[in-house]
Amino acid sequence: MKYALVLGIAALVAAPFAASAATIPGDLPAGWTSVGNAGSGTPDGVVIAPPVPGGYTYVSTSGGVTGAGRLAGVAGGTNGSSMTSNTFAAAANDVLQFYFNFVTSDGSGFADYAWAQLNNLSAGTDFLLFSARTTPSGNTVPGFGLPGLGAGVGVGPTAIIPGAPMWSALGASSGTCFSVGCGYTGWVSATYTIVADGNYSLGFGVTNFIDTIFDTGLAVAGANIGGTPISPIPLPAAGWLLVAALGGLGVMRRRRQS
Repeated sequence: MKYALVLGIAALVAAPFAASAATIPGDLPAGWTSVGNAGSGTPDGVVIAPPVPGGYTYVSTSGGVTGAGRLAGVAGGTNGSSMTSNTFAAAANDVLQFYFNFVTSDGSGFADYAWAQLNNLSAGTDFLLFSARTTPSGNTVPGFGLPGLGAGVGVGPTAIIPGAPMWSALGASSGTCFSVGCGYTGWVSATYTIVADGNYSLGFGVTNFIDTIFDTGLAVAGANIGGTPISPIPLPAAGWLLVAALGGLGVMRRRRQS
């Protein structure tokens, strides 16, 4: 049923948004790894500038890989993407904080999902911080039918801001919506108090559910431990070009004044 409606819905919803700005693709921070479509971006569409300095990283099902981004034990995932941060040291009672924005063009009956996970590399254990999932009402976190919030994890309200979300990381799905449940959460703060000293990494993933159309993504920003950034987000290449151009303008002004 969904396949029969795809062309009609996409054409109707996407038409007003043909002039969507494009996310400038950039590399992940040094030491981060990924499977599928992951990178860094600039403010774009519904993913506005994060509430902390710097850019953001993202994972998206657009351009995802079969089997990637799934949660263990959850059936129905098709393709997706994941990314893992560099290793960082943390002490017991340190506070981990980051911001995320869950963005989905897929709605009712095809509940794509995303997740965040803390990997304790010293102990060889993984701790699911939260899951997020397409929903027509209520909060996306925790995702229905998925594991709930991890013990001690704090996440603010995550009700979907409805509509056909524009975000270039969604690829051809940007500005489209299938049925109800599409939209974005805006930037939401997530916190967790570290239980034990050790070396850690952060993992994030996103998965298409049942089919591989109408994509979903997760943007992440400001990851820090005890107020210290885990790693800086690199400025995408076009951003450096802009900086260089602005610097050039400054030189021209100085020459004119001299």
